[in-house]
Parts: sequence; C-alpha cells; structure tokens
Amino acid sequence: MAFRLSTRTAFAGSIRRLSSRAASTATARTTAASNLPSHIKQSVNRDASLSNPDPSEDSPSSILTTQHLKHMVATYSRPSVVFVKGQGSYLWDLENRKYLDFTAGIAVNGLGHSDPALARLIADQASTLLHTSNLYFNPWTGALSELLVQKTLQSGAMHDASSVFVCNSGSEANEAAIKFSRKVGKVVDPSGSKYEFVSFRGSFHGRTMGSLSATPNPKYQEPFSPMVPGFKYGTYNDVGAISELVTEKTCGVIIEPIQGEGGVNVATDEFLIALAKRCREVGVVLIYDEIQCGLSRTGTLWAHSHLPKEAHPDIITSAKALGNGFPIGAVITNGLVSDKIKVGDHGTTYGGNPMACRIAHHVVERLANPTLQEEVLAKGEILRKGFEKLRQQFPDLIGEVRGRGLILGVQLTQDPSPIIKAARERGLLVITCGTNTLRFVPPLTISDEEIQTGLRILSDAIKATQ
Repeated sequence: MAFRLSTRTAFAGSIRRLSSRAASTATARTTAASNLPSHIKQSVNRDASLSNPDPSEDSPSSILTTQHLKHMVATYSRPSVVFVKGQGSYLWDLENRKYLDFTAGIAVNGLGHSDPALARLIADQASTLLHTSNLYFNPWTGALSELLVQKTLQSGAMHDASSVFVCNSGSEANEAAIKFSRKVGKVVDPSGSKYEFVSFRGSFHGRTMGSLSATPNPKYQEPFSPMVPGFKYGTYNDVGAISELVTEKTCGVIIEPIQGEGGVNVATDEFLIALAKRCREVGVVLIYDEIQCGLSRTGTLWAHSHLPKEAHPDIITSAKALGNGFPIGAVITNGLVSDKIKVGDHGTTYGGNPMACRIAHHVVERLANPTLQEEVLAKGEILRKGFEKLRQQFPDLIGEVRGRGLILGVQLTQDPSPIIKAARERGLLVITCGTNTLRFVPPLTISDEEIQTGLRILSDAIKATQ
C-alpha cells in the first residue's frame, strides 16, 4: 500500500510540475504574442475559439507524451491528448477538458466509461481472487460460458450454440476459431486436403498471424508477409461467386455480418443465407466475427439474430464490449466444432480468469436486456436522421449512411481527417474506417440529449473544414 501511495503521489507531483511549467510558458507566449502583427496574432490566438484545442507543444499533455514515446514502440500515430478520467459518455484529458465520446473505445465501452456497478464488482473481485490459471476451475469461467450460451439461444441467434472457449481479445478469439476450423477439417478429411480458409475483402479479423492472414488488406499484411498459407479472399455480398470460392478443400469461412474497420458495410441476408447453405453442402465451419457488431450494438444480442436457422454460424467470436474495457474474448461453438476439440488442442494462460469472467458475466446480463436493445434501435434512428439532415446540408460531402443500431458509417467524398480533428477540438471524439468513412459507435447507454449535442458539434466541425 505504501508503495502504491508513494507512486501515485510521485505521479501527481509530476503532473503538477508539468502544469506549472506549461502555465509559465503560456503566460510568456501571451506576452510575446501581444507585440505581433494582427494577422499573426489571429494564428497565435486560434485556440481561443476552440473549447478543446489539441495540446500545444509546451502543454502538460505534450510534455508527458514526448517523455513516454521515448520508451514505447511506435505502433500508433496519436494526437497528444492524454485521457485521465471517464464517466458515462464523456472523457476528460490531462488539462481537464471534457469530450463527448462517440467512439466508446472502438465499440468497447458499451455500458459507458467507469460504470459504477462494474467499478464495485471489480473492487470486490480484486480483493477476492484475480487468477488461478486453467490448471484449476474457478466459479466464473463456467458461469460466463453458460450465460453466453443461454442468452444466445434466447436471442434467436445461433440455435445450436453449446459451449464456449474464453480467451483475452478479439484477435485471440479469431485465432482460436481458425484453429478449430482446421481441426474440424482434419477430422472430416484425414488426408489433410481440407485446410483452406475463406475470408472477404474489407474485413478485419486481427493482428496475429492467423487472424492477419484472414484480413486481406495490403497495408496490414505486406510488412509481415508471407501470410499463413491456405487463405482465399472473396468479394463481400457477391452471391454468384460463393460456389467457386467455397469448395471441398475449404475447412472454414469467417465473415463479419457488419464490417466495422472496412467501412460499416452490411452483409445482405441473401448473401449470408447463400454462404451458409454452401458451407453446409461441403462441410465447412462457418464463423461469424461479431467482435465489433455483436452484444446488442445493432439492437439485438447478435447481428445475425434476425436470420433463419439455416443461416446461423457454427462459431461466433466476441470481444470488445464483452469486458467493457477489461480484456476478454470468447468463442461460442456448436457441437459440430466442440465435439472435435480435445484436451491439449488449444489453451491460454490468462483466458478465463475469474476477474475477466465475472466482469463479462455482469456485462452480458445487462447488454442482453430487451429494454436496452430497444433503446439502441431508437438512438440509432436519432443518429441516422441527424446524418440525413447533415447530408442535405452538405450534399457534396456526405453520401451513403450505412449500418444498424449504434454502429453507423457516414461515407464522405474526401479525407475525413480534418473533420476528425475539428470535432475533437470542439469536444467530440469520432473515428474513421474504410475509405473516407466516419464511424460512429458510441456507448449503448448514451442519452438522446448527448446524441443531439454530438450532432451539433459534428455540424460545426464540418462547417469549419469546408
């Protein structure tokens, strides 16, 4: 305890020093600026017209990020904003500026930030039991698995869901699904010729070598090529190409019912039904990657819940919202798959730990609530109508609006980066996907008033960049 307190005190002292240093620099900068010509003054005083200007080079945030970047592998390009607190649909940065979050940690914080009930649960479990490893049982791995199966069956999705493998992330869930499909292929055809795997252009399934091999994007694949052999790529929603794409050599097909990273592209019912039919014809494991679009983000527990049984998958992969910010993933399987997976075929050290599983159990119970799901649909309509108004206001900029519930994409005719920055500097967080597409995946608990606030800020941001 003494160590934790001293560490926290040291960090707080460091932040205070950064703030003091920044304040002194800002005063000097203001004094110097007063002697500049008027046209330069306008540039210097740009921040005055913005509620949340990106941190200047001498701000506490920039000083801290510059210091930290020296010791971090450069895998991300980020603005210097440093978030230190969240509550509901809002985040606060190091300078105590408030942001409305339309990203929810990339569709992770379905219940919003710092949910009070989850905070109490985490504190209780942290003082009870964090980890035991998969060498032993704990009360929560099985309870979560049972709940996921029960809620899936009750939702009208995957009618033959039977068992669950719990892991730590979406990439791990998809990696397990790929391995499980290969194992099924080996059992069905011991000759080893049933090993090919099919995914679709525009998809994103993860960064591990197997999940990356199922993500046909040169930007992600080329630095790490060659990929795992045996992967084939099809065109999303191309019904006519399915028979040639999925063959007797195919062991697994993975598809997102709604492509998130690819541009919020929605698979047609016709395509998913035809794909499932072909998979059954040639004995192929069908995987629905619902890592981003699942867990009530579309207004139903799973994005495929409305489909007939013949279009249901053999595997659902889940993560993101499952832990509301705590790392966890899950692979829901039917008997076709689970009956062929034996002891030793797969494993994970952290996966299924009591903390993650207790959190996810709580999250699933709440996200599966029909009232919440109805509210998601209603809120999605408010957002969609707002986007349609913006399209009428900016017809040369805004094209199609895609998605369902609270996973929506707005297609633009130009690079959205300036709009993203302008929105952030006015207190709204928005992200991109696909090609020139704005993506909106706010907390499922966002209020109607917060949605309207976000739409107003977005409109102001667009006006500022046109």
